[in-house]
Amino acid sequence: MGRILKLIAVIVLAVFLSTGCTSTKENGKPAGRGETGELHVFAGAASKPPLEEIAALFMQKTGVKVNLTFGGSGTVLSQMKLSRQGDIYIPGSSDFMEIAKREGVVDAGTEEILVYLIPTINVPKGNPQGIRSLNDLARPGVRVGMARPDTVCVGLYGVEILEKAGLAEKVKNNIVTYAESCEKTANLVALKQVDAVMGWDVFEKWEPDKIETIYLKPEQVTRIGYIPAAISNFTANREIAVRFMAFLASEEGKNIFRKYGYLGSAEEARKFAPEAPVGGEYQLPAGWL
Repeated sequence: MGRILKLIAVIVLAVFLSTGCTSTKENGKPAGRGETGELHVFAGAASKPPLEEIAALFMQKTGVKVNLTFGGSGTVLSQMKLSRQGDIYIPGSSDFMEIAKREGVVDAGTEEILVYLIPTINVPKGNPQGIRSLNDLARPGVRVGMARPDTVCVGLYGVEILEKAGLAEKVKNNIVTYAESCEKTANLVALKQVDAVMGWDVFEKWEPDKIETIYLKPEQVTRIGYIPAAISNFTANREIAVRFMAFLASEEGKNIFRKYGYLGSAEEARKFAPEAPVGGEYQLPAGWL
């Protein structure tokens, strides 16, 4: 009799383990077909600090691990196309999202605008060269850094601003290095490797003890930038991708962006450039690299 009871106990335990402990649940809902419990996000480094925090919080809430690949927006887009992998694409501006939509990398119908950015000049804390305007970037001896405009959103914005101001050739003579991502562009001034960069307003929030922001005149801001996100056409985890997109666009997600200095609406951004268009696309002139 004892052996029979033990056998029954083993069978019940096996059934319990196979039905009750192997499914992934959120709010009592089992994971959908094709979901692996992981996502792979390719993102421009313009969103790195808040996106890392959001991904960690999403995993804490849902158990879904979000793998993040950062770099220049054009660089990570190329990685997605070549590998035909990735669940979500988050470039640093509308320019590379437009390319991704044209080339069929993302589902255009899923695009969400997350937050807004203002192009600025960034200098090391204390502004040792006394830079106050775009014209100062053309002064002899000033070391200027820029992001690569062919692959990094903020570099493309920088070129557009300098071209419109008629300062492109003069400032180009002072450019000592081109960085491969927004993160590396911010590090150029944080580490005092240059006297100034064409950057984003949020760079100062990333390193407030090392970076200062010099705002452009409103009429010099050619476009207000924004960070968009869209689901990849390569995803095998669409249901999870939809849930992560919803979390990114939620007030909780946007508040994390705001904590790092990003602007939550176009109205907030227009305070810095009332007449500037929002988003759009700019074609890099020939000869910039």
